[in-house]
Amino acid sequence: MTTIRTARDSRWGETFARLKAMTSEGRYEEVEAEARALAALPRRPWRRRPPHWEARVLATGAAVMHGRMAEALDELDALVAELEPVGLNSRMLRLIARSNRVVALSALRRYTEAETEANGVLRELNQIAHRAPVAALEINTLGHLAVVLCGLGRHEEAEAVARGNLPRAKGPAAGVLHTTLAHGLNGQGRYEEALAEVRRGTQPPPVTPAGTRTWSPPRPCTDWDAAPRRRTPYDGRWPTANGSCTRPIRAPARPAPCSPASPGRNRGVKPGE
Repeated sequence: MTTIRTARDSRWGETFARLKAMTSEGRYEEVEAEARALAALPRRPWRRRPPHWEARVLATGAAVMHGRMAEALDELDALVAELEPVGLNSRMLRLIARSNRVVALSALRRYTEAETEANGVLRELNQIAHRAPVAALEINTLGHLAVVLCGLGRHEEAEAVARGNLPRAKGPAAGVLHTTLAHGLNGQGRYEEALAEVRRGTQPPPVTPAGTRTWSPPRPCTDWDAAPRRRTPYDGRWPTANGSCTRPIRAPARPAPCSPASPGRNRGVKPGE
């Protein structure tokens, strides 16, 4: 039985690795369809990590990624309610779903709710940082929070979040923070700096099924196999009990690894500047 169970786990791992690779290519509709098919498979009670929940989290994240925000938000609300944090794995999956919920709320311009949710996710990640690899999910959630702060018109805070976490962001995740930093600078009227940041952080946007290139919203986190754990700064500040973030801390000496994320929505620099 152990051999069979190990083989099944290995097969599921390969399947999810392939789906995550498809996600990085922008093939969101295909990923969602396949993930929903996996979630619909009969659930086996003897499995320690049934793929049902992973598949549902991946499917809802993909739905957010190709723009079905209102529909995905309803499903995310139900998923968060169903995923009881009884173990570390289910707790991490629930946090991923909540981080994806931040993206959906932000896209629907429900910024106050999105900020509250993002701060809640960050606080809980801080609580379990000694038990699980949280760096990838944390950097994604911080990127989402920076976008939310821009939406709330708090551009100086958005700049601080983006600038404070850029040193530890790599690849497309850095593109998200560069774009959000440019938006924050633009909102403060610092147009030349914003333009320079756009040029510094611009990456080719993903190719859609139609063959055109478009900017997408910040990619929800779907990687529960995150990088090795490191306690990292929230723009040099940690959320407080009331959801604000005021207490400064020192940044780590070395940048922590992060998971890939698509470029954020490029709101650009004010025309004519």
